[in-house]
Amino acid sequence: MASEGFHNRDGLIWYDGQMLDWREANLHLLTHALHYASSVFEGERVYSGNIFKLREHSDRLINSAKIMGFKIPYTVNEIDAACIQACEANNIVDGYVRPIAWRGSEMMGVSAQDTTIHLAIAVWAWPSYFSPEARNKGISLKTSPWRRPPPDTAPVHAKAAGLYMICTMSKHDAEKAGYDDALMLDWRGYVVEGTGANFFMITQDNVINTPPPDCFLNGITRQTVIQLAKDRGYKIVERHVQPEELKNAHEIFVTGTAAEVTPVGKIDDLEYEVGEITKILRGDYEKLVGRSETEISAA
Repeated sequence: MASEGFHNRDGLIWYDGQMLDWREANLHLLTHALHYASSVFEGERVYSGNIFKLREHSDRLINSAKIMGFKIPYTVNEIDAACIQACEANNIVDGYVRPIAWRGSEMMGVSAQDTTIHLAIAVWAWPSYFSPEARNKGISLKTSPWRRPPPDTAPVHAKAAGLYMICTMSKHDAEKAGYDDALMLDWRGYVVEGTGANFFMITQDNVINTPPPDCFLNGITRQTVIQLAKDRGYKIVERHVQPEELKNAHEIFVTGTAAEVTPVGKIDDLEYEVGEITKILRGDYEKLVGRSETEISAA
């Protein structure tokens, strides 16, 4: 990352069908998405020149926009091609892809039916979300004071920008207290996820438990790891997890495009070892995406 920030970098950004210089890919102050969070996005990883599960991400982007009430003016094939073009234009072999779609500046107010829908795709090199040390010993989580809303109060199944406001607030609160990230509960008080990663808890009987995605995003990495676990013969149970159960957990890990498969070593005052099942599933995931253990340790 350039020291000046993400706005001042060398490179090209795919923007409404054109490749623009990175510093010129701007939008107007009165863009509806800036004021009313009318935008959806994706996070994708590039491994050895290939965007992992690109089609699933592009499909989800289109569906997120549909949930938010607007239509992206590009087909899924065109979005796939644009992501690949952005990577090739920036010579990204291992990195991150951020497609984002948003309502423009034609209307300023809550109503936005006549705004133009824009799509842009930025890519950059990004080896690992958490530090190698954190990945090896397990990240630390602090339970957030903010809770995930019920599904009848927010578009919880869209990857929508507005839903991440409480994630930023929660992560800042956790980092201020010396933790790596926050653990999110839902409105009922169940354990649901991190600020950008899904939650898995392994009990003493080696059963892998994960909350049902009834009020949060059913992550593509989450789905991938569930299948990897099933391929290994592990028992997967999707159920609500009470915070009181954490004290008896055998292993805990989180999954996400950025986080990949990351063990958890601490939640509040509870501490955990990085267990064998977590290591196995992390290895299976790294093998699937084509990332070596040498690359992981060097990240």
